[in-house]
This record gives sequence, C-alpha cells and structure tokens, in this order.
Amino acid sequence: MRIGINASFVRKPNTGIGQVTVNFLKHLAGQKSEHKIFLYLEEDIEFKIPSCFKKRIFLPWWQRDDLIRKVWWEKYLLPKKAAEDECDAFFSLYQCPTVFDKKIRHVMLVHDIIPKIFPEYLDNWRKKKYWNFTEHAIRQADKIVCVSKRTEKDLIEYLGINGKEIAVDYIDVDDIYKKNVLREKSEKVMKKYKLKPGYIYNGGGLEARKNVEGILQAYCHLLGINKKNLFTDHFPPLVISGKLMPQLAPLITDVGKLAKELNLDPYVKILDFVPQADLPALYRNCSMFVYPSFYEGFGLPVLEAMNQGKPVITSKKSSLPEVGGDAVLYTDPGDYKDIAMVMKNVMVNGHLRKILSERGKERAKKFSWDLFSEKIFNLFQK
Repeated sequence: MRIGINASFVRKPNTGIGQVTVNFLKHLAGQKSEHKIFLYLEEDIEFKIPSCFKKRIFLPWWQRDDLIRKVWWEKYLLPKKAAEDECDAFFSLYQCPTVFDKKIRHVMLVHDIIPKIFPEYLDNWRKKKYWNFTEHAIRQADKIVCVSKRTEKDLIEYLGINGKEIAVDYIDVDDIYKKNVLREKSEKVMKKYKLKPGYIYNGGGLEARKNVEGILQAYCHLLGINKKNLFTDHFPPLVISGKLMPQLAPLITDVGKLAKELNLDPYVKILDFVPQADLPALYRNCSMFVYPSFYEGFGLPVLEAMNQGKPVITSKKSSLPEVGGDAVLYTDPGDYKDIAMVMKNVMVNGHLRKILSERGKERAKKFSWDLFSEKIFNLFQK
C-alpha cells in the first residue's frame, strides 16, 4: 500500500500531539514495512528514516505560522499532494480539516474535542471557522481513532458520531521517561533549577482546565493546617512548570499572580517552560506528582510520572482514570480540600508512596507504541 501520514506536528515536539507524532514515526521507522510511506511535513525531520519513507515538505505562499496557513496546508494542499502521490490510505495524527475523496481511505486520530466542550477556546472568528472545518472532517473520515474512551464518548455525545466508526487506541510516552535518570543528570537538573529532592510537582501546562489553581489552593490549605507542624516538620515546596502567558487569561492561569494573592511566594517555585530533556529528572526527584485536571483527552503527564515510579494524584474525571487505573490516587478537581486531603495522605505515609510507586511502574507497562501502531495499520486494511 501507499500510505500518507500528516506529520506536521514533528516541528512542535514540546506539545502532546508533537510527542505522539515524533514517537509514532520513530517507532514506524524502526520497523520493517512492506508499504511505501509518504510523510507530509511543513519542516524537515531530524531523525533518520528508511528508504521506504518519502518526505514531502511544502508550504503555501502564505508562510506566517498562523491559522490561515494551517487551514491552507491541511484542507487544500495536503489532499492534493496525497492524490498526486496516489496514496491508497492516509493517517492524520490529529484532528484537523483534512478531507479526501473516497479513493483514499482516511483514518483520523482524535485526541480530544476541547473546543466543542469548552467554547471559550473559540474566542475569535478564525478559531471558530477552523473548528467548523475540523468537525466536518472528523465526520467525513472513514475511521476515527480516539486516544481514550472518554474522547470516544465525547464524539458520540457532542458530534453524534456512530460508535461503530470509532476505535480506541491508547498512546504511550517518549522513551526518555522509561529510562532511569543517571545520578549526574539528576544533580545537574536540580542545580539548574535550584531545587532539592522531595518537592511536590505539577507540570503539563497552565491552561485553566488543568486546574493549577486548585493545586495552589490545596497547597495553601495544607500549609494552614500545618502551621504548628501537626504532621510534618519539613513541609515540601510546590514546584510548577509551564509556559507563563498571563496575557491569555482566562484560558491560562496566571500562576505567579495567584501564588502572590495566596501568600505562597516563599513556598512555590515556578519554573516556566522546561525542555523535555529535563523533565524525567524533575519527576524523579519529586515526592509526588499532582495533576487534578478538569479535562484531558488522554493525560500524558500522568503516564510520564508513573514511568518514573512517582506517586500520582490526579482527577477522577475525563480520561485520567483510564491512564492511572488502580495505580494512582484520585480526587475531586473541584474541591481543593479534597485535593489537600489526598496530598496529605501521600505526604505522611511512606508505605503508601512505595505502593503507588510500584503500581505506577507496573501500570505504565500496559502502554506501548507497538500496540498503538499495530492497531492503526490494521485499520488501513479494512
């Protein structure tokens, strides 16, 4: 078969979709394939690919990286290029406006439908138009693959998609999270960010739906009830990583401003953006990872922390229980006192931390790029 793949997000490896794109392609490049693979790109890729892979790098004349270019590339140029290459099938690695004629079997990976569930993300006409195109393309795909059962349910509920047209295929994390962090690397990262092991960690972005505000309120509550060292003499600091963009409020939490309002400046360390190379060490050196997000299509940070054997506290909502299973602790993301109670339990109970560490590492083994890729290629045959 001649199979096309939208690999555009290779150029954005620090995003969730970028990580999925890079890891899927790396895995695919390492496998023997009888198919001819066409990679459609906006920029070249850095890793090696086998001879059966053909790169197609192109841009419209409008080259500014905005929604105009995005629509032009995905909706108009991409189908034309795939037709010129006589593709039999096409795999879109994310939800997008791409539609093909029936000669090309189109499989689309849908991570989430956040703009449909949270319309505040569609705060201008360009975003609304892009999402309208995307909804239409999702409905036109020959097969939809979701990264979680939660996203599958959302597609059925919000878009009216027939469940028979949907398959669920769990993604995995980058191999960097599966490796032990060397002592030298660990010490280097701790020195770089001026940290000592044992902190409480939250990472994965500062979007309001990820509920960093709930973590700060829970942490403030814990500090208040521990004023007289009721349960610990050495109260761990809270470390938060994520790109600081207060100008995007209310979609983004201004974590620095909120920490000041709660008088948490002496106790909270805000790292801003952290490159992926440093993240395994940040996970490895924390006492717990706290991620009470209101909504996730999957929840890669939870799986990343589990791979590093760290106790995880996360939300009982959306897709997160599918990722964590019985290996993590759950909390009500809308109740900061509940978040605080679960954090306290992990903080004071060393045996619980050990159990969560062991269960997390075992649970993480259930996610695999091999399984993901096998299921995707089976769909091309049907």
